[in-house]
Amino acid sequence: MNAPEFKKLPGVLAFQRGLVITDALFFNVLKDGQTPVMVMRHGIRGTQNVNKDGDTEKSTAANAKRQEVSNIQTTDTAKLDEEADALAVRFGLRFLDLKDVLFACAPSSTDANDLVRNYRDSVSSFIERAKSSVGLEEVSVRFARNIANGRWLWRNRTIARAVEVRVSVGGKLIATFNAIATPLNHFDDITEDERKLATVIAEGLRGKEDSGLDIEARLDFGVRGALEVFPSQNYVENKPRGFARPLYCLGAPERVRDRNGMEFESTRTMGHAALRDQKIGNALRTIDTWYPAYADHGRPLPVEPNGASLESQEFFRDRKTSAFEFARRLNTLDPASPEGMFMIASLIRGGVFSGGKE
Repeated sequence: MNAPEFKKLPGVLAFQRGLVITDALFFNVLKDGQTPVMVMRHGIRGTQNVNKDGDTEKSTAANAKRQEVSNIQTTDTAKLDEEADALAVRFGLRFLDLKDVLFACAPSSTDANDLVRNYRDSVSSFIERAKSSVGLEEVSVRFARNIANGRWLWRNRTIARAVEVRVSVGGKLIATFNAIATPLNHFDDITEDERKLATVIAEGLRGKEDSGLDIEARLDFGVRGALEVFPSQNYVENKPRGFARPLYCLGAPERVRDRNGMEFESTRTMGHAALRDQKIGNALRTIDTWYPAYADHGRPLPVEPNGASLESQEFFRDRKTSAFEFARRLNTLDPASPEGMFMIASLIRGGVFSGGKE
């Protein structure tokens, strides 16, 4: 029989992400259909806006030390078609059976022979208890709310006048949501459609439903025309001098033409604008209100082992409340408790939990 707690975690321990998720592609909504929103690379002549009281060595302006007004840059932009009435963003999502999330569990050279076997049994036991618990239902409801409220649209949601989110399963529409009217900072007052969606999610996590969700948002910005919209940004080390911002897109860039000939063009099509799947996943798992400082902070966090928040640049969970600590105590966790629900969500998130020396 397994001990109530493990003194250490196995030297090799990893969980795969418990949801299969695609990038979210951007489309122009036109009167006669939809067309892709493309990322365009072009030059701009901006102005220098550097805080002279700040650290110019760390400034984002390449020539901040010089007292120049102009700031010449190359950048990427995604804009709607001039005839577009709205923006459509869509992606696919499927939740895996929780029993399949354990990806690797192996001993280090110093682990006891029975540690891995006992820990595997511990994970299996916790998952079986979780599948029949109200904790799994609550986690599913929270994922459903973050689909419904369009949190995954990020800045695009912020500037929209109206957002409608539609969810289909197997080509059949199961729910429609007014995203702007759906709360971002709590999980109370769950609607009937949110519960319907949560049931599909929970059945996927229990291994009883294998259907994927097709999710599409239609965003009305209150204006018509070539409005800037916001796919994910790419992080690039050692960017060329004067290069401002690369945007995430799919497909091959348009070939560069001969700059010495008459066919030179000042803009270049880079690909189909999209939100990266990791960015969507981060938004969907922003369900952690179980961390100790929630009453003061007032906002849910993305489920992270140590409660890491990029927005606040802070860890909201200490060693005693981390997923690594709860992973040692799976045998004692109630899946319906705040700690148990956080651990269910952590297994869905996935990650490396490998233990060190005792």
